[in-house]
Amino acid sequence: NKPRSKKRRPTFRRLLKTSGVKLENKLKNRQLKQNVSAKKQRKEQKRLRQAVKGAVAALPPRPLETYCPRPDEEEEEDFLESLPTDMLEDDDLQLMSSMAQRASFITRDLSSCAPVHSGKKRGSEVTKDYEKLPRKMARIEQKEVIHLLPIKDKTGLIPQSIQKPVSQKEEEEEEEEDDEDAAEQEDHMEGLTAEEREQRRAQKIQEKKLRIAALGSAVISDPISNVKRVKELRGMLMEADPSVAVTVRKLVMVSLMEIFKDVAPTYRIRPLTEDEKTTKVKKETQQLREFEEILVSQYKFYLEDLEQIIKDWKQQKKKRRQAVNLQSYGGLAAVAVRCLTELLLALPHFNFHNNIIVLLVPLMNDADRQVSDMCCDAFRKLFVQDKLGAASLATVRVISGLVKSLSYSVRPEVLQTLLSLRIREVKKDIEATKPTKKFMNYQEKKKNLSRMQRKSCWKLKPQRTKKTLNMVFLVYFRILKKAHRSALLPAVLEGLANFAHLINLEFFDDLLNVLQNLIQSGDLSNQESLHCIQTVFTILSGQGDVLNIDPLTFYQHLYRMLPRLHAGASNDDVIIVLRCLDTMLTRRKKQVTLQRAMAFVKRLSTLSLHLLPDASVGILAATRAALHSFPKCDFLLDNEIQGSGFYLPELDDPEHCNAQNTALWELHTLQRHYHPVVRLFAAHLSRGAPSEGSAALNVELSRRAPVELFRDYSLKDMTFNPPVDKPPTKKKVIKSNAPQRWWRKIKFFNLKNDVISRGRKKRIEGLERSERNSYGRICTSSLTPLRSCVGFFLRGLMK
Repeated sequence: NKPRSKKRRPTFRRLLKTSGVKLENKLKNRQLKQNVSAKKQRKEQKRLRQAVKGAVAALPPRPLETYCPRPDEEEEEDFLESLPTDMLEDDDLQLMSSMAQRASFITRDLSSCAPVHSGKKRGSEVTKDYEKLPRKMARIEQKEVIHLLPIKDKTGLIPQSIQKPVSQKEEEEEEEEDDEDAAEQEDHMEGLTAEEREQRRAQKIQEKKLRIAALGSAVISDPISNVKRVKELRGMLMEADPSVAVTVRKLVMVSLMEIFKDVAPTYRIRPLTEDEKTTKVKKETQQLREFEEILVSQYKFYLEDLEQIIKDWKQQKKKRRQAVNLQSYGGLAAVAVRCLTELLLALPHFNFHNNIIVLLVPLMNDADRQVSDMCCDAFRKLFVQDKLGAASLATVRVISGLVKSLSYSVRPEVLQTLLSLRIREVKKDIEATKPTKKFMNYQEKKKNLSRMQRKSCWKLKPQRTKKTLNMVFLVYFRILKKAHRSALLPAVLEGLANFAHLINLEFFDDLLNVLQNLIQSGDLSNQESLHCIQTVFTILSGQGDVLNIDPLTFYQHLYRMLPRLHAGASNDDVIIVLRCLDTMLTRRKKQVTLQRAMAFVKRLSTLSLHLLPDASVGILAATRAALHSFPKCDFLLDNEIQGSGFYLPELDDPEHCNAQNTALWELHTLQRHYHPVVRLFAAHLSRGAPSEGSAALNVELSRRAPVELFRDYSLKDMTFNPPVDKPPTKKKVIKSNAPQRWWRKIKFFNLKNDVISRGRKKRIEGLERSERNSYGRICTSSLTPLRSCVGFFLRGLMK
């Protein structure tokens, strides 16, 4: 008998006090010990077999020892052999012989430790290898799980459930019923007139609208309690009625988009860990967790539905039992893209934002112009409002992969969106996220960041900006190297001109050589050549000052291209010329010779004669800036010749065209221009562009850059800026009205202000003879009070 264990077995009450985790650990330890002991036993048996096999292979098998029978045994054997065998039947004899053959343990060599029927098993395995092939499993039916009450034992609670299979017959019957209902509806609609059909359709749409409004208002009013209504609303995306399917689906997509924009929190929802799921929390916290889980799952399903609509439209596939025809897929896809772009801009912090970026970036290169423009505009807005840089970095990475995968055959608008990246100022973007108000509503709080988030931005924003900039330049340099003759070259050159001041100094020499070769090749258009020149001088005006490079060839290229600008389609190139002139003449005035500056001033004045008014204003403003940077250019305002030779306007070398031997006669012609601002600038320049005095410009014009003036007086809207005055109406002058006569005198005196400005007594021409004597007496007798009075009226006119 085994000795009785002294350890007491735990009672049922003690088991109840023991936690389930402890019992599970005990069970696991017990199973682990059993597995370890079984593993050790198997290892020992394997080692013993290997040792026996080795001994058998080394030593030859010994024969069995000879056995000498006793005399009594020999007599007994002789007696048995002498017995007749016919006492046994044939069947019994065969059975005995077969049993003797199967007694292998007695007849075989004892030194062998192989299994008894090992050879037979190996042969059977060889002949039945086909049994090892995987068999095709039967199709698993869809089962519905029904949860029951759990059972409790020593190990803890055991959940119980029953799986209820859904028969395929019922599904087929439902499909048949739906088809019959649809057929009945079509038959019923065929019997109606066109007006009755339209009324019936309008009635159905109104019912669906009310249903959508009810579900949406319920979710927005109490999101935590009614978040499950989103699933019901999302189910309406599968509307089966062909007469209202397209309209209902569009309404549902837009409604769900607005619901998610309002209900989504201001943070990213992460999945719960196993420890967080097992810990006990408050009831409110549990409700919040359930709400977040349902919200994320429904948001994911909604995005998948939008993606499937776009894929069906791209692939032109129509599913079975689909109530929408192929012609309506375009409208549904446009609404789906619009919803995705709105979510891209409204929820950049929420889940699946990178998935939306991956879905929308290929659509920027779509053949449909409407879809492509929507996506490009959305990403431009995203770049502008992205203050953290995470969304911009993700977008640039996807764009880089798209351009490379398509072998650089993408639309130029895809690369032009990169011009909106905020990679210039880091500090301003972070400071802009500070809250401006002490008390803010929910929408205002979403736009601002907390103090800790701003603190983290100081570390993350520069790193993201650097990575984004590297990806952008990687795309640009790839195109310059491998596809410099593609349609993307203008966008690349424009991007390099925009971000040239951020290029690393190591790439300057190679980049300048590439740009110079592109210009000299003659394959570039005017705009592309201007972008190359702008890129070169943007580099040289920044970190490129340390380089010992003479950009004379680029000055010659720009001087040669100026006459190609005209009032036609190339008027948009004027803004690039103005930027180049600002960089080449104003910022680099110490590296520019006087002969070169005078040649550019003369050619700019000639160019302003045959341009549109907005371009003429910008060119004259650039000429004014050049005169201020090079005061000795006022030689061009005199008729005297400086030096020998004569001016060669057709020569494309600004250093040897003898610009000092000409005059700016174009300014006198421009003083009779139909545009008032052009006349004002021409008169100002013809007097030497003074900063003070009567010929000086007003503050609004003098403090604006040439690019700003070009944009302010733009003619893109086909309107005259400033507007043309209406012709004056002829009215009878009442001589007895003294104040009106006095006002006409003061207004005319404003036009003839030589008496006030220079303090001279000058005769005023143009007044009526009857009023000349009285006006002269006023001017000669009291000139000082008149000045103050006229100044008062002039200030009133200016207001």
